[in-house]
Amino acid sequence: MRVKYFLCLVLNLVALCANAQAVTNRDIKDTEAPAAPSFNKAQLIPIEMPRYVSLRFGVDPATLSITADGIVRYVMVATSESGTINAMYEGIRCATGEVKTYARYTGNGQWLPLKDTPWRELNDNLPSRHALALARQGACESRSAPANSVAAIVHALNNPNQGRYR
Repeated sequence: MRVKYFLCLVLNLVALCANAQAVTNRDIKDTEAPAAPSFNKAQLIPIEMPRYVSLRFGVDPATLSITADGIVRYVMVATSESGTINAMYEGIRCATGEVKTYARYTGNGQWLPLKDTPWRELNDNLPSRHALALARQGACESRSAPANSVAAIVHALNNPNQGRYR
């Protein structure tokens, strides 16, 4: 009888915790993202990526910001070997380990805002893991908090051997 009671109690507790986590992640409302900022490809700080990634990634430090609700926003620029540029205006929410794309840079030099894009896990199996690399190399102080300041992010990115978390 005690074993059944204990097992029932544990299962209810697990279900309650799982439900609370799901509600918490769904109910987090982030601040509205401003229009995508312009970027300067001459100022990009490189993001270290695995050797198999053929694109070069960099973030313009002038586009970095940390919102009051802990979202690190930035423009990430991907450059191909032929010199083609793609850019994304994104945000990382360190507290939940998620990334969101707000806008994409088009071939004609304009930003295309994306509406109602969902937050995705940083560890998601995406074609590119540039957001996870940025989080690990300086955007996130730990797996649950953004860096203390934009200056701290820039310092960490310029000193890659001192990355935040791995």
